[in-house]
Amino acid sequence: MELTLFPLRDYCELLDKPGGLAAPLPAGLELERTVELVSYNSKEVVPGTLFLCKGAHFKPDYLAAAARRGAFAYISETAYPQVDLPCILVRDMRQVIAPLAVKYYNDPARKLKVIGITGTKGKSSTAYYLKYILDKHLAPKGQTCGVISSIDTWDGVERFESHLTTPEPLELQKHFANALASGMEYLVMEVSSQALKYHRTLGTRFAAAAFLNIGTDHISPIEHPDFEDYFQSKLKIFTQAEFSCVNLDGDHAQEALAAAQSACGTVLTFSRRDPSAAVYGSNVRKVGDDILFQVDAAQLSGQYRLTMPGLFNVDNALAAIAVCRGLNIPQKAVLDGLSRARVPGRMEVYSNVQGDVTAIVDYAHNRMSFETLFRSVRQEYPGRRIVTVFGCPGKKAFDRRRDLGEVSGQYSDLVVLTEEDSGEEDTLSICKEIASHVACACDIQPNRGEAIRQAVLSCREPSVVLITGKGAETRQKRGLEYVDTPSDVEYAQTFLGELDAQGPAFSL
Repeated sequence: MELTLFPLRDYCELLDKPGGLAAPLPAGLELERTVELVSYNSKEVVPGTLFLCKGAHFKPDYLAAAARRGAFAYISETAYPQVDLPCILVRDMRQVIAPLAVKYYNDPARKLKVIGITGTKGKSSTAYYLKYILDKHLAPKGQTCGVISSIDTWDGVERFESHLTTPEPLELQKHFANALASGMEYLVMEVSSQALKYHRTLGTRFAAAAFLNIGTDHISPIEHPDFEDYFQSKLKIFTQAEFSCVNLDGDHAQEALAAAQSACGTVLTFSRRDPSAAVYGSNVRKVGDDILFQVDAAQLSGQYRLTMPGLFNVDNALAAIAVCRGLNIPQKAVLDGLSRARVPGRMEVYSNVQGDVTAIVDYAHNRMSFETLFRSVRQEYPGRRIVTVFGCPGKKAFDRRRDLGEVSGQYSDLVVLTEEDSGEEDTLSICKEIASHVACACDIQPNRGEAIRQAVLSCREPSVVLITGKGAETRQKRGLEYVDTPSDVEYAQTFLGELDAQGPAFSL
């Protein structure tokens, strides 16, 4: 990737505004020196690096290592006089990193059409629906659509399983720059409330933004102190968008619509309840394994088909159609893309040979997504016993432990609690806290593979085993590290095979 490089003076000018610099620039700063790299990773530093000190786990040793490797100045909220480098002192690192990243990577979102999606549930599915549509649209040009999601990242250069829903600013702008250098025209991304609250996307212009819904989630001392903070963080996406799409069917929809209308000129609404919406979906029905629905959306009106299960996915499809209407994507690409769309780790359905035990791997991990998933499963698999396997992450979203315990206990016949990115917390303690809110039969098995095995092999009547929270992820966060593990998809397939090997235990 070829980048235009700028002198340090240009970066300092970005900081010279209210809330930026916390002290005058130090004497002797080499303002005309070209910045060869902007980085907060001391292992990446090259001569001419402008180093950024950030993070709760930052140590002065990292800055000292950066100095040895050739950093010539650093930006920080705290001065480190023991390191012989000039310090550019700022008030809030979270506010300054994104503009610096945009500058270093030459503001790639100016030329790349970035589509941002936010909401409590459905971000990944909507992102992948759009990717399938845009891949179809771009195929004659030999292009694909980039994606940055909680599942994985593809920017034309790098492809990997994601750690964060929305990357930190330097990584984010690098992905945009990679996409642009690779000839990509579109990139679709999930935008988390944390990314918006802490300015990871600051300076990024979204060609389109979609607001899917809002529920209670991510309330904790290290995330959002209350619902209002969570909601207001989500609404920030509208201030960065050329046009916005808003779901009229969710809670607080009118507030979201008002925020969108106030922030940007064009707002397209979508709904399954309000026929006046710009994209209106109706007549939703299952035909075999497919979901059919009618859409009234000007040039995109017609009957659409989803071959991915989950009746609730119609809402995500309507969001994708609304974005496509705003971007003037041809209907054929929208129809074909949605009919082919698959989302790794979302509503992946597997069955034993007899078909009487079905395992569904999904990422549902908050109250809203749990309630939606259970309602859909009851409707699509009436009369079946429901077994649910899940856990909750450590040191975040503490309300989930109560919420998911209550919802799973309401809808399940058996709940098996297990590890789910416990991090620095004890898995057993997390499971016991969830279990205190579960009203049905409940087991605790901290080993996730063994928990899924027990759930599948416990089936002695027609059953649905819901395995939620991890999707297709192949890592568990233990302590501060991510440890490789089999995915829930692999576990489900393995243990359904083990169930088959035991022979028919019951008949339909």
